[in-house]
Amino acid sequence: MKVLVIGSGAREHALCRALSLDPDVSALHCAPGNAGIAEVAELHTVDALDGAAVAELAASLEAELVVVGPEAPLVAGVADALRARGIPVFGPSAEAAQLEGSKAFAKDVMAAAGVPTARAYVCTNEAEIDEALDAFGAPYVVKDDGLAAGKGVVVTSDLAAAREHALACGRVVIEEYLDGPEVSLFAVTDGETVIPLQPAQDFKRAYDGDEGPNTGGMGAYSPLPWADPKLVDEVLATVLQPTVDELRRRGTPFAGLLYAGLAITSRGVRVIEFNARFGDPETQVVLARLKTPLAGVLLAAATGRLDSLAPLRWSDGAAVTVVIASHNYPDTPRTGDAITGLDEVAEQDGPKAYVLHAGTKRDVASGDVVSAGGRVLSVTATGSDLAKARERVYQAVTRIGLDGSHHRSDIAAKAAAEAAVEAGPGAASA
Repeated sequence: MKVLVIGSGAREHALCRALSLDPDVSALHCAPGNAGIAEVAELHTVDALDGAAVAELAASLEAELVVVGPEAPLVAGVADALRARGIPVFGPSAEAAQLEGSKAFAKDVMAAAGVPTARAYVCTNEAEIDEALDAFGAPYVVKDDGLAAGKGVVVTSDLAAAREHALACGRVVIEEYLDGPEVSLFAVTDGETVIPLQPAQDFKRAYDGDEGPNTGGMGAYSPLPWADPKLVDEVLATVLQPTVDELRRRGTPFAGLLYAGLAITSRGVRVIEFNARFGDPETQVVLARLKTPLAGVLLAAATGRLDSLAPLRWSDGAAVTVVIASHNYPDTPRTGDAITGLDEVAEQDGPKAYVLHAGTKRDVASGDVVSAGGRVLSVTATGSDLAKARERVYQAVTRIGLDGSHHRSDIAAKAAAEAAVEAGPGAASA
């Protein structure tokens, strides 16, 4: 199978890595890719938002499956252009991708499907904003209605800050605050059959202890030893399947990756948001634990054959990802700094630990790999349990050099400690 992946981040590197390990993949291409993806896939230049250009590239490569990674191309209709050319694509139509592209649309779908979520107001002017903020009180949850690259949400007890963000958004969704831990659950769907993956938890705040501004995600881990064993089945029955059924009923079937961001509240599971693609950095840990070859799963979703797919196989172990961010991220990140230690990680820590590139490029003059974005690298490791995976990932992180960079040191620390206590003093990590 010849596969083309669209995108250039660590999520796409994780997808490309998993696809490169699939014996059924005979040729792997990525557009536009990055310096790390270049090691496992042939890179091509393309405007990822131009559906016609992406479809032309896929046709010229004789691609038998196209995987669209980021949300912006999906909302722009890239998957529609590929389907119009008869090319199997993993990713929803522009209309179905509004589940992520518009928070208001998602709320409407959830209401129709009976999906549990936070109460919310959609506001379009100053008076409506003030009324909604007053109705819910602090802490305030303010969400830009449109795409904002994972940074359009403000959660604050500062009324002035909440109001400022809301006024800057234009159309905005203001909703009640949901207590409890957050969980990310992905599901692969062909528009009818829904197959959930393993849950993960990510860390949005920039610094240890969940301090600092919101980011696109500073790390993740899977599995969640503290979660109810019935959680996945419950979310499939109350959230994922009803949402897919409702979209099909509306004539806008959703085929691709449905991502439910969940809060495990004192009143039960509630949906915080939906995304229409794999999440970053959760994809890095979920795919690290998936034993079933990836290409066949994505192709079955793209061609409406998920109902005949064998049950997915998963590693019993754990995976942890730590994001290394550039100087001043998430504000105005500095780019162009040389990255060192990548070969050392590969030589000394692989294959249990490895580096997935996010914002990187190859400097033509020096030949160095340099930073080219805010989140630069996702260092990922596996282990028999979270403690072992954490040990390996942070050992690998120490080998990476990037001037001015920062990362969190507490990814999965609490979950690993709780799991160790539960396992008892006699438990040993392999």
